[in-house]
Amino acid sequence: MQFDEKTQVYSESILNNEIKDVHIEHIAISNEKTKIESSKAGCKTIYLFVEGRGEVIATNTVYDIVPETIFLPNLVENFTVKVAKKNTLHYLKISCKLSPQDLVDLKELPTVNTQNIYYSKFEDCQAYTEKIKSPNTVSRTILNNKYIPRIAMGTVQTHGPDKVAAHEHPMLEQLFLGLAKNNCIVYADEAKVVFPQFSILHIPLGSRHAVSVEQNETMYYVWMDFFLDKKGEEWLKTHKVNDEKLSNK
Repeated sequence: MQFDEKTQVYSESILNNEIKDVHIEHIAISNEKTKIESSKAGCKTIYLFVEGRGEVIATNTVYDIVPETIFLPNLVENFTVKVAKKNTLHYLKISCKLSPQDLVDLKELPTVNTQNIYYSKFEDCQAYTEKIKSPNTVSRTILNNKYIPRIAMGTVQTHGPDKVAAHEHPMLEQLFLGLAKNNCIVYADEAKVVFPQFSILHIPLGSRHAVSVEQNETMYYVWMDFFLDKKGEEWLKTHKVNDEKLSNK
C-alpha cells in the first residue's frame, strides 16, 4: 500500500482493469486521523466499510461507521471520514464511471435515491431468498439497482456445511469480498480457490461458479454485480424479498 505521510492514510488500487470503468481502492486510516473524500464528475462512488470504527460527516450530519457499513454520497461533493480513537478504519472505495446511457437511465431512477445520501449497516438491510441457496442462508441486499444504473450489491451468510449451488450469469461482471470470519471455497469452471476473510475475487464473466463452506466454518461475503446493460438487471428478480428481520451472527 502507498502511505501519505501528510495525511497518514494508506491506499492501494486493487484488481486494476478487471472490470471496465470500475476502479477499486483499499483505504486504511488509523487513530483519530481524518480524510476528505471528494466526488468525481461522471462517476458514482460506493464506500464499503469493513473493519474498524469511526464516523462520516456530510452536510452537517454525522453517520456512525462500524464494520459492515455502506455509504453512498450521491450528490454530496465532499465529506469527511474520521477514525475513532485506537482504531484503524479499512474501507473499499468503488468508483464506477457512468456511460452515456447510464446518465439517461439515472434520470429515471427515484429522485430520493439518487440525490439523498444512502447509508446503512449491512445487518439492517432487506433480506431475500434465492433458489440456489439453502434455507439456512441469510442473504441481504445492501444496495439495490435503484441508486446507480447497472449496479447492485448484497451479502451472503451461512455456516457450514452449506453451499451456494453452481450457476452462471453472463449478463454481469461480479466481485466477491470476504467479510469477517469468512472461510470458504469458490469454484469457477475448472478453478477452485480458497476464499478467506478480507480478500476480494473477480468471478470470470459467464463462468459456472459455486461456493461451499465446511463444517464449523463460516461463509460471509459481499457480492457486487456490475451489469453489462439495463436488460441484464432482470436477474435480480430471482431474489425473493423476505420481510422477516433475520440475523445469522
